[in-house]
Amino acid sequence: MNYYYIFIISAIIIEFIFARTTGYLNIKSLSPELPEEFKNSYDESKYNKSQRYTRTNEKFDVVTGTFDFIFILCIIVFGLFNVLDLFIRSFGFQSDMVNGLLFLGLFMIIQDIFSTPFSLYRHFVIEERFGFNKMSIKTFVTDKIKGICLMTLIGTPLMGILLYFFESFGDIAWLYAWAIVSGFILILQPLFTTFIAPLFNTFTPLEEGELKDSINSYSEKVQFPISRIDIMDGSKRSSHSNAYFSGIGKRKRIALFDTLMEKQSANEILAIVAHEVGHYKKKHIQKGIVLSILTSGFMFFLVSVFMENPELFAAFSMENLSVYGSLIFFQILFSPINIILSLFTNALSRKNEFEADKYSAKTTGDSLHLISGLKKLTIENLGNLTPHPLNVFFNYSHPPVLQRIRALSRYVS
Repeated sequence: MNYYYIFIISAIIIEFIFARTTGYLNIKSLSPELPEEFKNSYDESKYNKSQRYTRTNEKFDVVTGTFDFIFILCIIVFGLFNVLDLFIRSFGFQSDMVNGLLFLGLFMIIQDIFSTPFSLYRHFVIEERFGFNKMSIKTFVTDKIKGICLMTLIGTPLMGILLYFFESFGDIAWLYAWAIVSGFILILQPLFTTFIAPLFNTFTPLEEGELKDSINSYSEKVQFPISRIDIMDGSKRSSHSNAYFSGIGKRKRIALFDTLMEKQSANEILAIVAHEVGHYKKKHIQKGIVLSILTSGFMFFLVSVFMENPELFAAFSMENLSVYGSLIFFQILFSPINIILSLFTNALSRKNEFEADKYSAKTTGDSLHLISGLKKLTIENLGNLTPHPLNVFFNYSHPPVLQRIRALSRYVS
């Protein structure tokens, strides 16, 4: 009896049942009665539309989740990882690193082939039906190609180095792998800001005027120099609106979606910017980077423990032991632990959001503009006002908007 096999299959089944349960509870928690906080902001027809949007997405998640569940079960039960491995080995490459890169690359391509129809349906049917999708097929395909190129240029060398370390340095290989990935995590922010984000979107400097003056004045007040304030052409893909902060050191940048600019007042945008600044001032970004580095170290240590474990490979019907097989199989074995870790990271993220909201309210002198800004964001994005608490606990990185509004109401001047 292979206990790894029993554990993995049981974990996959339990995870599937739990995901479907939380989704069902989320639909059941939808309330036909508009919450008091939104009665002067949300008209009845749009509120009903937001509930239809939530139901539609939850039902579609059942379809995609069921497919993913059947997909991974079939791969494990029918030994398809071994079929792929034997196919790669039939080319006769003597290097396990080359075999590993081909194995991982081909597996990702197969996953992408199966997931693309669902992605197309979500964008061009669901998002289109509710008035969000602005993406053309050309943009969708171009994004896919860019993503593949980035994965090839960045992911291939990184994975090649990891495979080399685990093949060459034995028990201490995980330390080298941890060091390399830690370095990558540290350069990811500036890499994203400078090179990756501009590949997908156009960033235009915010024009001179009242909004730019107020943001610059605020940044001086809180001693937070911003190198750039950009408008991002988010409307090229979706009418959803948002804002985000990126960069570290002297290359800090605030990006405002053009859809946000169309729907929010200058004071509301300033309050949202102050919220993003709050994340940096409260060291949420720095703490997140440290947490990511510590988590990766823990993960690589566990990988080294299970590296080329015969029983683990037997659970996947593998004929040959390999480093690359160990990396994939550990990710599947690690999934239950990852869920537990995500409970902690999601709870921390929700706490951080409350802190950033409070920072915005305190430093701008009032919370009303952030409250009205959050209401507009929720209404325009057809956000769910009444998610089930269990779904929030397990899946939400941000607190539900009603909790944020009620917390902010304490700071109304």
